[in-house]
Amino acid sequence: MARRDLPEINAGSMADIAFLLLIFFLVTTTMDVDTGISRKLPEKQPENQDRPKLKEKNVFVVTVNRKNNILVEGEIYMTVDKLREEAIKFIDNGGGLGNPIDGAEPANCDWCEGAKDPASSDHPNKAVISLESDRGTSYGTYISVQNELVGAYTELRNRLSKKMYGVTYTKLLKDNKNSPSKSLKDKIDNIKKKYPQIISEAEPTK
Repeated sequence: MARRDLPEINAGSMADIAFLLLIFFLVTTTMDVDTGISRKLPEKQPENQDRPKLKEKNVFVVTVNRKNNILVEGEIYMTVDKLREEAIKFIDNGGGLGNPIDGAEPANCDWCEGAKDPASSDHPNKAVISLESDRGTSYGTYISVQNELVGAYTELRNRLSKKMYGVTYTKLLKDNKNSPSKSLKDKIDNIKKKYPQIISEAEPTK
């Protein structure tokens, strides 16, 4: 009986098929990526700026200890949700004369809506927020505190911008990013001069 030859399988294209499958899985597979923490850094201060002499009433001290407790002005324990309101009261107090703006004589803050308490800050451009933390402070609490302090400035800027230009400061920033113009930049700079973001962050204590 004659031997019967078995049909051969043409495997010449198997490498091509495997390559195509590899490409397919690479394209369609999703990978987890750590997004990190969304945080806007403090605004850059002008170079060679002289350090002003500060009065105690012009400094708003916020301390976060290793137990994540928030202490304001060295004596008031406060929760994060109350911090922004207290920071706004301090920055917007308008209790006296400010530093000269664009070479003009020191003047009162006629745009401030605060209590004008003589024991609190004189002017937004003199109001300094000092943030102190401990090495044991959790990142979550520290970032939350930072966000509330920055949020206080954003809220005040939005209020003033809406009053002066009919739109919020946040909208001005967005519009200038999408379509930069000198007019928008001048408005943004004007608001920032009236409410400069002055946040001092000390080295964490051990």
